[in-house]
Amino acid sequence: MLDELFLEVTENFEKCISAFQKDLSRLRTGRANLSILDGVRVEYYGSPTPIQQVASLNISDPRLITIKPWDRSLISAIEKAIMAADVGITPNNDGNVIRLPIPALTVERRKDLVKQVGKMAESARIGIRNARRDCKSLIDEGKDLTEDDQRKALKDLQDLTDEYIKKVDKIGTDKEREIMEQ
Repeated sequence: MLDELFLEVTENFEKCISAFQKDLSRLRTGRANLSILDGVRVEYYGSPTPIQQVASLNISDPRLITIKPWDRSLISAIEKAIMAADVGITPNNDGNVIRLPIPALTVERRKDLVKQVGKMAESARIGIRNARRDCKSLIDEGKDLTEDDQRKALKDLQDLTDEYIKKVDKIGTDKEREIMEQ
């Protein structure tokens, strides 16, 4: 029972970590990164379609993303979708290709981004603590566990939780350092 429980809580912790990393990848840090366009949906034949399915996305230099639609008639729809997604970048087009120039970050914007990273890290920590709480309640209810087994399981659970909290802190600190050093 405990092995299955710890396997499940470890999976939940890993999900929290991967969701945190995915959220961090969407932050615009002054470098061109295609993940900032992940949430952009283009109206294509009446249905919202991910931008990756209607155009070729490239990073032509560290501060420029180029979008080449497979159908030229979609250029205005792609521009509207990017503006509606509020990624913080104004698209430019020449009739064939849309360019997204990534502006350099100001000191004030960097500080705002660091605050956002802190909030995201705290959300990840809360997710980990919630998973720990659920697991702890199941251990406490364990009728076929001795008191010593419960105590050991709770200690192991806390050690595992602390390990994952440290991972979140390290990932957050690394991202903050990346933002501030550019």
